[in-house]
Amino acid sequence: MFHDRRDAGRHLGRALADLGLAAPVVIALPRGGVPVAVEVARALRAPLDVLIVRKIGAPMNPEFAICAIGEGGVRIVHRDACDAAGVTASDLDALDQHERHEVDRRIARYRQGRPMLPVRGRTVILVDDGLATGATAAAGIAVLRQLQAARIVLAVPTGSSEAVRELSKEADSVVCLEQPTWFGSVGAQYEVFDQLDDAEVVAMLSSPRSAPGEVGTEACPELDEEVRIPDGGTGWLPGRLVVPAGARGVVVFAHGSGSSRLSPRNQAVAHSLHRAGFGTLLLDLLTDEESRDRRSVFDIAALGARLARARGLLAQRADAGGLPVGYFGASTGAAAALVAAAGDRTIKAIVSRGGRVDLAGESLARVGAPTLLIVGGLDDLVLDLNRLAMGQMRCDTALEIVPGATHLFEEPGALERVSELAAGWFAQHLR
Repeated sequence: MFHDRRDAGRHLGRALADLGLAAPVVIALPRGGVPVAVEVARALRAPLDVLIVRKIGAPMNPEFAICAIGEGGVRIVHRDACDAAGVTASDLDALDQHERHEVDRRIARYRQGRPMLPVRGRTVILVDDGLATGATAAAGIAVLRQLQAARIVLAVPTGSSEAVRELSKEADSVVCLEQPTWFGSVGAQYEVFDQLDDAEVVAMLSSPRSAPGEVGTEACPELDEEVRIPDGGTGWLPGRLVVPAGARGVVVFAHGSGSSRLSPRNQAVAHSLHRAGFGTLLLDLLTDEESRDRRSVFDIAALGARLARARGLLAQRADAGGLPVGYFGASTGAAAALVAAAGDRTIKAIVSRGGRVDLAGESLARVGAPTLLIVGGLDDLVLDLNRLAMGQMRCDTALEIVPGATHLFEEPGALERVSELAAGWFAQHLR
């Protein structure tokens, strides 16, 4: 079992590096394959892009794949599955037409107007987070054949033995790290298997180490390592420190209740900050046991103390200690960031995303760092609480409302706007 997709990608990258493939191109199947492929591309120092394919499920059972389509008009039909589901040729055409719109939408969304990386005559590593039926991967292989890739290596962390066996007939080779005897689903092979949205995929593809055609020595972070922060007792809290070359500051993230350093939304914002030239430290503020205890989740003073301890540990490092430090807090983590920053002149800027800043209480008046409050326009309660909190703050404070966004900023373009606002605020104040 892998911890999450990035963990799986690091294992997969090491296995592929041992193959000694010459100048490969890494192609991800979104959405789940993207975080895996980011790590593979980094390990191989290879360019990264996405390939849009869609699985078509039976009308009465969407999880039962009857067909898969991809860029370039490719369609892979499972005739036996169609017969079993009672799907006629006209039914299939109607389903195809609907999914084609989604293929076109994702191409425009993910590539942002860029052409796909050329694969003709190249070795292509096609990456996904796992193989269940293998229908999506089969469509991806068919598209790459049509684009005249010289060699196709299908690479996945985990998959069913049946899917691996069938796809070995389609790809030039298949690299699958784990083939459990009983394969229920791809998600069952991961401890953390969060659903990804388009904003997170776009942010990953826009990060310095994963922008199409740009993954290489110059684009990789100068520092990227797992770290440990003391929890104030006898234990440790895990974190990840990433510092791009020439970074102009480091942002310490404080996640909200029920989340962790693996929060896909915080990771998406962190990738955008890397691209803007800022380092990031994402860490867990709670142990697994504490995260299940509501008293710990809302113990803002304790969370703030742990955040301050992380900032102190960062200051002691020779590779990042000389950089100005800011906080980025989400939900209850925003309150923890404000508590940690109260009276601390080493904190130069703070950004809150959908923050319960009201929970910082009396600390609000003692915060000296310029603070940006970002709230969704449809998050009425949190918006009211942020406006009230602003009245208690004496530092330079601004409120930015993202129209049409709810508390989690799941709407198209909402998280990108958060990233843009955060990068701009830190660029202005984190000096």
